Amino acid sequence: MCLIFFAYESHPSYRLILAANRDEFFHRPAQTAHFWDSHPWVLAGRDLEMLGTWMGITKSGRFAALTNFRDPAFLRKNAKSRGFLVRDFLCSDDPVDKYMMNVKKNQNLYNPFNLLVGDASNLLYFSNHSSEVQVLKPGIFGLSNHLLDTPWAKVRKSKQALMNYLKKATLVEPQALFEILSDTEPAEDHELPSTGIGKEREKLLSPIFIQGNEYGTRASTVLLIDHNNHVFFQEKGFKPGQEHYSETVFEFDIPSPF
Repeated sequence: MCLIFFAYESHPSYRLILAANRDEFFHRPAQTAHFWDSHPWVLAGRDLEMLGTWMGITKSGRFAALTNFRDPAFLRKNAKSRGFLVRDFLCSDDPVDKYMMNVKKNQNLYNPFNLLVGDASNLLYFSNHSSEVQVLKPGIFGLSNHLLDTPWAKVRKSKQALMNYLKKATLVEPQALFEILSDTEPAEDHELPSTGIGKEREKLLSPIFIQGNEYGTRASTVLLIDHNNHVFFQEKGFKPGQEHYSETVFEFDIPSPF
């Protein structure tokens, strides 16, 4: 994922309201979201190059999502795939805090990343470009290719759009979140970050929805978890120059622990 914006414990009807765009090279093979044959409780897409994933949820309500931290100076060819961070959490039953502390301990094995992991009780954030694991409090957050809530234009814009929508929405319509995710307007030049990739590429990557021939937004996802533990998960897949070519919807209830 390259953009995630979400409301956590900030709506009377939902525990989590999340929307995300996955940006990637179009030639990199991947599967759309599905329940994995190898781990039937895991709902996630799959990167077929390294067999990791970028975002998913389990039938028991364990959730994880990942973005890359953009800093070419820190990239290493022999690093472990960052997609393993999401995959390994979804496939395990380690407590959230224990898993995240283990990630912190082994953070140098990976290229720069941002990681969200959570369950029915907690939602945690960690980046190997920050120092500490954060236990998130109720609020509205945005995450792109820098630290959580770094005010890049796409982060500010998507968070504000989500805030405005939730002020008037008793029940969330997924299409409203997909509309926010579909915004292709680039940032103004003075709003562009400087991450070491040059101004032209910064401009290309600055919209919420990236339109490129070789690299761009390949999937948009909406995840809703209400206070009755009902999960709604919808994903739309994209190819260059096309409207969405695939769409999947899953709904299920997280069993009560009691």
